[in-house]
Amino acid sequence: MSALVPTAALTRDPHDWHSQIRDAVTTLAELESKLELTDAERAGVRRAEAEGLPLSITPYYLGLCDRVDPSCPVRRQCVPVAAEGDEVPGDLADPLGEVAHEVAPHLVQRYPDRVLLLATDRCAVYCRFCTRSRMVGDGGGAVSDDRLAPALEYVSNHANIRDVIVSGGDPLAMSTDRIARICERIRRIPHVDTIRLATRAPVTFPMRVTRELVEALRPHHPIWVMTHFNHPKELTPQALEACRRFADAGFPVMNQTVLLRGVNDDASVLEALFRGLVRARVRPYYLLQADPVRGTGHLRTPLAKGVAILAALQGRLSGIALPKLVCDTPGGLGKVPLSPDYVVSRQPGRTVLRTFRGDEVAYLDPP
Repeated sequence: MSALVPTAALTRDPHDWHSQIRDAVTTLAELESKLELTDAERAGVRRAEAEGLPLSITPYYLGLCDRVDPSCPVRRQCVPVAAEGDEVPGDLADPLGEVAHEVAPHLVQRYPDRVLLLATDRCAVYCRFCTRSRMVGDGGGAVSDDRLAPALEYVSNHANIRDVIVSGGDPLAMSTDRIARICERIRRIPHVDTIRLATRAPVTFPMRVTRELVEALRPHHPIWVMTHFNHPKELTPQALEACRRFADAGFPVMNQTVLLRGVNDDASVLEALFRGLVRARVRPYYLLQADPVRGTGHLRTPLAKGVAILAALQGRLSGIALPKLVCDTPGGLGKVPLSPDYVVSRQPGRTVLRTFRGDEVAYLDPP
C-alpha cells in the first residue's frame, strides 16, 4: 500500500464535508487499520481514548499521513503519543489565561479592542498541540444561540470592541446556517469593524469550504479567515482550492503557523510553506512559538530556535511571505514579537546595523 493513503479509500464520499466528520477516525482499532503504529503511538491513543484531548482525524487529513513513518510531519500533528502524559516545567492547562480573562460565558477578552468568541468545542481534527486541549471535544458541541446571547450582549455594550474572533473548537465544524447566524448577529453591532473566523478547515477538511458557505458568509463582510497551515505537505490541490474560493469571494486569508519540533523547525521547510501560501494568496501572518500546553513538551522548541529560523529567512523571502515571530505569553498577558538583533552598536545620531548578508552599515540620524 502506498505511504500516502488515497482519501477516496477512507471515506464513502470524500467530497462531502459531513462525511469527513462522520467518518473521522476516533479509535485505536480504526487507526491501526490505516497506519502502522509504534508502541508510543498506541499508548498515546489509549490515553486519548480514556482522558484528555480525544482522537479525531478526518479521512482526508489521515490520507496525508505516511503509513509507516511516525516522523511524518502530518502524523506528528494528529496522532497521539505516550509523551502527552508527561509534564515538563512551564506546562499549563490554560497557557493563555483564557479562563481568567472570560468576561462573559464563552467570551474571552485579553486586549482592549478585540474578543474571542468560543462558539463550539468541536474540531474535525484534534491537533495534539492544541492550546485549548482543556476544553475541546468535551462533548458539548456547538453553543446554542441562547447560550451565546450574553456574550454578544457584552460585545454590544462595549464600544471599545472593534474585532470579534469566532473560534472554538473550529467554527467551520458547525453548520453553515449556524455560522452565518453568528456572523449576522455580530455584524448588527455598529462598532464591530471586523469578524475573524479562526479555522483549520482549509487544512484538515478543505471540502468544507463550499460555494454555499462563502455565499452565506459574504453578506457579513468584512470577514477575515485565520487559518493554520504548518507544513508544505498540507498544501494539497484541495487545500489550495479552499483558499482560492475564500480569496475569490473577498475573504482575506491569513495564516498562523505554529513552530513544532520535528514538523517545521527548519528554515527550508518554512520557506517552502510560506512561498506556497503566498502563491495561494494566503498571507503568512504569525510564526507562533508553541504554547506551553500541558503534555506538549515533546513538540515545543526553544525560543532561540524560532529567532534563528527567522534570521535565516530574512532576505531570502519577500516581506509579504515573512511572518512575524511571536510568543503568546503565559497567563494571557499578550503576544510579544521576537526578532533577531540587527543593531550592532548605538551612539548619539549614529546606529550601526547588520544586514541579512552580514554587512555592517552605519545609519546617521538627521541633525
